[in-house]
Amino acid sequence: MANTHQTPDHRDVDVFIAGGGTGGFAAALAAAQAGCTVVVSEPTDWLGGQLTAQGVSAPDEHQYIETCGGTRSYYAFRNAIREYYKTNYQLSDQAKKAKYLNPGLGWVSRLCFEPKVGVKVLGDMLAPYTDTGQVKVLYRSVPVRVEREARQITAVAVQHLVTEAITHVTAKVFLDATELGDLMPLAQVPFHMGMESWEQTGEPSAPPEGNREAIQSFTYTFAVEYCPGENHVIAKPALYDQMKRAYSFRGYKMFEPSTLFANPFWTYRRLIAADNFADPAFPRDIAMINWASNDYTGGNIVGVPPALQEERLNEAKQLSLGFLYWLQTAAPRDDGGSGYPELKLRPDIMGTADGLSQYPYIREGRRLAAIEIVREQDLVVRYNPGPRARLMTDTVGLGLYTYIDVHHCCNTSLRPGSGQHIRPFQIPLRSLLTHNAANFIAAAKNIGVTHITNGAFRLHPTEWCIGEAAGTLAAFAVQTGKQPLAVGLDSQLLRQYQLRLVQRGVPLYWYTDVPYTHPAFEAIHYLGALRICDGIDDTLHFVPDEAINGELAKRWCKNAGVDLISNERALTRAEYAVKLYQALQAKEAAAR
Repeated sequence: MANTHQTPDHRDVDVFIAGGGTGGFAAALAAAQAGCTVVVSEPTDWLGGQLTAQGVSAPDEHQYIETCGGTRSYYAFRNAIREYYKTNYQLSDQAKKAKYLNPGLGWVSRLCFEPKVGVKVLGDMLAPYTDTGQVKVLYRSVPVRVEREARQITAVAVQHLVTEAITHVTAKVFLDATELGDLMPLAQVPFHMGMESWEQTGEPSAPPEGNREAIQSFTYTFAVEYCPGENHVIAKPALYDQMKRAYSFRGYKMFEPSTLFANPFWTYRRLIAADNFADPAFPRDIAMINWASNDYTGGNIVGVPPALQEERLNEAKQLSLGFLYWLQTAAPRDDGGSGYPELKLRPDIMGTADGLSQYPYIREGRRLAAIEIVREQDLVVRYNPGPRARLMTDTVGLGLYTYIDVHHCCNTSLRPGSGQHIRPFQIPLRSLLTHNAANFIAAAKNIGVTHITNGAFRLHPTEWCIGEAAGTLAAFAVQTGKQPLAVGLDSQLLRQYQLRLVQRGVPLYWYTDVPYTHPAFEAIHYLGALRICDGIDDTLHFVPDEAINGELAKRWCKNAGVDLISNERALTRAEYAVKLYQALQAKEAAAR
């Protein structure tokens, strides 16, 4: 997997990744750790996407995330964020006692932090590969042209957004991890966009008619510091008067719990809680503002002419700055009166001159017309009576959010399917693949989901897992000489690939008591993915420390197609799973 031709304007690598967001970063890391050479194009100055450049450094995670449901590399990221604050700042006694440090104590997320800290941690994680040149990140750059030969993508032309210089990249495998799915139309890979009709997807909540323009709103986030007694009111934005009708607390109060809701607006996505620190660096709270009031619904930016896209992006910026101005001058104060002039815009938090995020927070773009499309019925509680969502034989990772979260869309008032509670789900490999291009992989929120199920898949840890699965698949394809598509269609290749996933700490089956740190993690998750081992009925538990009985051991061995393993001493379920896993690996190795 050596580079065959490397010049500033031509790079030949194993894997090309369009987009260095949450999924793109995870893909690059996985491919590099597997030994591949990688080029990543990224339109901003920061890797990380919604975790960093989009300012949403208060990740939308699930209730089990502190111990299970994420990948080993995602936990390495989360742990490094916490370690950064513990190492570089003096914590308060309150923060020192916390089992899981949350620097911002935001109530929407268990880990709120400054975007620049996320950038630092991600950079450190990738440094062993960027420092050696194994991974090259082309910042401020986007793909502009794709070359194909039949069902193979062969090359991509990447253009710098400022200098307009072109870098020609040839690779064996191509990943689309862009925020809007921008590589797909360039590569002539089929995709869906907007809101599908019931006839198109068969989803009970889908509307009678589809609407390709109905794409979830996007948001320019910003950060503010609360500075009592000071005045930091910005100049009135040009479009404020025509946009101010959109601004509201929606029943919340600024700092006090409201009568309708337990939590205040201010702590929703607070990134730094001053109470967590006994350090002069953080004398006051800093909050990130990402609210319905600055969700832009004036028109989508997917597939529109560049001039129109720029116009809408500028309007979205005006919407966010207008919301800040409203908060400073017109928002109802908890103590009476209007406006909080004490709110100080912090451009340094986002790394921009205007204080807005480097890139808008994108919830939805193009979605791959994949082999497998995940539909509402696959996830929602009412259609899945057990503890888990529909089981996927080609599982490559896990996802979960409390409910399907579809934000308001442009060109419609409909939000079909939104608010429905879902079961813990698996990510199917075939939703990352298409028959159209054998060496193409979707690697972010642009996989084969519908407008409705996108509302469950687009969240931070799930996008990370999708990217990690894609990067691992790319490396597996390069090293075996097989196409990614072939892996999705061949059960033996799929097993080998799933084995690589569990070996790198990617959970494949929903167990809340078998975290990546468990000594039997690989065995239990691999056997779970293959439906060989059972958990406890109607729970997400495997109960690894419980003694296994003879009847269960016999059933597991039958499911695996191996001879009954003698139980010379009383073994736990986890210990027996490890023995079965080893026997199955020996059998499969012999068959190869």
